[in-house]
Amino acid sequence: MKQKLLDYFEVEKLGSTVRREILAGFTTFISMAYILFVNPSVLGAAGMDKGAVFTATALASALGCILMGALARYPIATAPALGINAFFAYSVVIGMKIPWQTALAGVFVASLIFILITIFKLREMIIDAIPADLKYAISGGIGLFIAFLGLSNGKLITANKSTIVGLGSLENPLVWLTIFGLIVTAILMVKKVPGGIFIGMVLTIILGLVTGQIKAPSRLISLAPSLKPTFGVAIMHVGDINTLQLAVVVLTFLLVTFFDTAGTLVGLANQAGFMKDNKMPRVGKALASDSTAMLVGSVLGTSPVGAYVESSAGIAVGGRTGITAITTGVMFLVGMIFSPLLSVVTDQVTAPALIIVGVLMAQSLKNINWSKLEIAIPSFLIMIGMPLTYSISDGIALGFIMYPITMIAAHRGKEVSPIMYGLFFVFIGFMWILNVG
Repeated sequence: MKQKLLDYFEVEKLGSTVRREILAGFTTFISMAYILFVNPSVLGAAGMDKGAVFTATALASALGCILMGALARYPIATAPALGINAFFAYSVVIGMKIPWQTALAGVFVASLIFILITIFKLREMIIDAIPADLKYAISGGIGLFIAFLGLSNGKLITANKSTIVGLGSLENPLVWLTIFGLIVTAILMVKKVPGGIFIGMVLTIILGLVTGQIKAPSRLISLAPSLKPTFGVAIMHVGDINTLQLAVVVLTFLLVTFFDTAGTLVGLANQAGFMKDNKMPRVGKALASDSTAMLVGSVLGTSPVGAYVESSAGIAVGGRTGITAITTGVMFLVGMIFSPLLSVVTDQVTAPALIIVGVLMAQSLKNINWSKLEIAIPSFLIMIGMPLTYSISDGIALGFIMYPITMIAAHRGKEVSPIMYGLFFVFIGFMWILNVG
């Protein structure tokens, strides 16, 4: 049985070990465990029960991770996506004054459409149609984006009215905790110490506890909160989606989650070396896994689920198979019981890992043909757009709109696939609806 599992996940073929895969899964979980606390806080602002959202977040994340690992056999974790949860709470519920129950029904409908276009392989066709250079730009852009997240979360850079962003205050002891973690993790990675990112996190936690910058949990175990306030609400309110405004909301959930997940999958696949002939093997199963998790998540009571860039932390530790994702999924289930213990994983603990992983992912930018401006300009817009708009999908939109324009200008319009021309119009309409309409 053990050998059959090793063969199924191709552990030896991919040059990994079960021990390394489990460590990678744990590292990924540690890197994204914050979502268990951030998601209830964000959706709580929309009037949803925080306890129910906590449990829904854990269960939806676990399901997505286990499906991704078991079916697609990728070391890629899923959870309710950051950004789209803020759109759900602040734009849809608070801004448009749409009840959270109806907004949740919108997520449910969007996930049903997702599953349909996945079954008909439309999502797979779109991902395969993206040129290799733009895929490298997506991977590198995600690297810059998560490094920016790490620098911001660790308070090494902060908002500045004069210059938009600026260096954080060195008088803040939390900044020094981030600096310590960054230096230690960098040294471990340069010396090629196995599990360097994870060890760096542990050492940062220890320093934080010793110096009092991280508060020790008062208890280790607590029961998971009840799902009753949110369970099944999405299905009961599907009939409320009966206006053009709500149709736009469903479309937005669909497009943002589609391209956030597609971009993340491509970026992580590049990082792990999975791409073959500009195609991602088993991408259909990967997309089916996140679609199913999004559908179930909406029924449980959470915003759209998607692939997580923090999976890159596990990949950097050596995770190459589905065992990594399954381990992360199991940890989400365990996390429901040991929720007080997760409080020691602060932003300063995960920030150095995100910064280092950003460096690793940015290496894909060397593969872009920078000598051809028709390629370089859209690639650069994708790369720089992600951190500066604070959105993977917005960065992709900027590059995908520019790509056909520059290719036509270079008399290479015939090389642009019909799908990429179609996406040009889709993104123009999407940006107009989101920002003007």
